Amino acid sequence: MKTQRVYLDTSVIGGCFDDEFEVWSNALMKDILIGIFNGVTSEVVEAEIADAPKNVQEKFIEFLQTNPEILRVNAETIHLVDIYQQHKILTEKFRNDMLHIALATIADVDILVSWNFRHIVRHDKIRQFNAVNLQEGYHTLEIYSPREVTSYEKD
Repeated sequence: MKTQRVYLDTSVIGGCFDDEFEVWSNALMKDILIGIFNGVTSEVVEAEIADAPKNVQEKFIEFLQTNPEILRVNAETIHLVDIYQQHKILTEKFRNDMLHIALATIADVDILVSWNFRHIVRHDKIRQFNAVNLQEGYHTLEIYSPREVTSYEKD
């Protein structure tokens, strides 16, 4: 069976140190470490992590040691983000959130995980992003929080 490719946005790395999210963020990181999932991230996450607290930067370095696939922004990514913006899914202020979605969509990852319930892990936004993805000839993107993806507490 194919190992699923899971894109982690910045909130998942930071979630490793948040009282509300640490159990599931750390469990997902462990799942990647032991090979249940293949990790995927991007240069957008790298840039956002550069401004994060030291412990978050160190956790990201630890994640990089699992040899995740690192996605790069290109013209196709920018074009898809522009279309998301034309459809008013999010405003320019939240361009990085749209970049995460576009990168994961274009790379055809299996799941994007995030703790961003305002702009990413939100039913209406997921439907809007996927409607544009289908219109533009891409597959739909599964989007969940780490709690819904990790094997933590499974029999």
